Amino acid sequence: MAKAAKAKTLFVCSECGAQSPKWTGQCVACHAWNTLIESVEQAPSAHRFQALAKSSSVQKLADIEAADVPRFTTGVGEFDRVLGGGLVPGGVVLIGGDPGIGKSTLLLQSLAEIARDRPALYVSGEESGAQIALRAQRLGLIGGAAELALLAEIQLEKIQATIDEQRPEVAVIDSIQTIYSEALTSAPGSVAQVRECAAQLTRIAKQTGTSIIMVGHVTKEGSLAGPRVLEHIVDTVLYFEGDTHSSFRLVRAFKNRFGAVNELGVFAMTEKGLRGVANPSALFLSQHEQSVAGSCVLVTQEGSRPLLVEVQALVDTAHVPNPRRLAVGLEQNRLALLLAVLHRHAGIACFDQDVFLNAVGGVKITEPAADLAVLLAIHSSMRNKPLPKGLITFGEVGLAGEIRPSPRGQDRLKEAAKLGFSVALIPKANAPKQPIDGLNVIAVDRIEEAIDRVRELE
Repeated sequence: MAKAAKAKTLFVCSECGAQSPKWTGQCVACHAWNTLIESVEQAPSAHRFQALAKSSSVQKLADIEAADVPRFTTGVGEFDRVLGGGLVPGGVVLIGGDPGIGKSTLLLQSLAEIARDRPALYVSGEESGAQIALRAQRLGLIGGAAELALLAEIQLEKIQATIDEQRPEVAVIDSIQTIYSEALTSAPGSVAQVRECAAQLTRIAKQTGTSIIMVGHVTKEGSLAGPRVLEHIVDTVLYFEGDTHSSFRLVRAFKNRFGAVNELGVFAMTEKGLRGVANPSALFLSQHEQSVAGSCVLVTQEGSRPLLVEVQALVDTAHVPNPRRLAVGLEQNRLALLLAVLHRHAGIACFDQDVFLNAVGGVKITEPAADLAVLLAIHSSMRNKPLPKGLITFGEVGLAGEIRPSPRGQDRLKEAAKLGFSVALIPKANAPKQPIDGLNVIAVDRIEEAIDRVRELE
């Protein structure tokens, strides 16, 4: 009897999807280390080489009518904000986050609201229908979710047939790593299966107009598991952030073809599920009974929303030859840069001091507008003297000691005034042309000038 041909194995990069006949440790295409995963070579099938969107004839750009993309609400205000105003028909959303952080809870709440007005489908590859019904009962969604269609299935072809039959306007796939296609022989969750199933679901969304939301697992580094091409296929990529031990969750958009990126949605986890936070600035401000040294309030910008965040600094005498520099929620390398600027241009040396920074509330600040707040907090901690009460600030500090303007300065000042702050120390280029009620604006253009003005206010 003839022996069956042995399946040929190859190694696929989980970052870029490149293939290699043997394991080499480093991907030859994207040069990432330890990303090659053993897989079985797949025979080409007819449906694997189809376009994700419908093809059309060549047109001139001037002849194409540009119309606003219609949207519909998810029923959750903060979720709509992150999406750019709501879901888009035919759009594909990928949402990732740590296990237990609230992805399935948020999507079940949204679908329960959507199902009141339009057909919706929840496809679960990890839970049974009874488990989902139990969670809906616990969240108090049974009445609103009465018309929500549930399907516990992991086979792509059956899911596709259900979507063709039910014609839902919104479908949730929980999760993409559990789905498999019969056209491939590899196991669910492999690079080939995740890439193929995501491409097929995207094709379904574009052809039928169904909005599809896919839940994605994350790796221990916090990035989405599976091939990097997964994030390129979809229209929107959202990440859940926050400590599972805290009751607050942040949802951030990292990619959005239909809206702005870096939008932030703030939620509070309650017994009845996730609830949007109306005033998120209150989460990131510590409630001190009296002013404390080393604390400075920053007005940061997250997408279209200004947020007030408290930046705390602790400067202490170092007892080792190499003083420690630690930043939580802020950039570590930028801290060393700012300390050098503080020494060179303001004459304040920290070479024999440990410096610790923290952004209250677990928020991560990446914009350079936090520079001035960081330096004022460090200066306050070194002198062990609180900053003036009611002071807010923002501004980028350059290597020459200049204070550069920050975008959307007027929105930041209006938010600070609305929350009762009385003094604003800002870059001179951000000075408002018209006075703002209840807010004393102090405009500076050098770091040494900013420190002198703070001492005058004490």
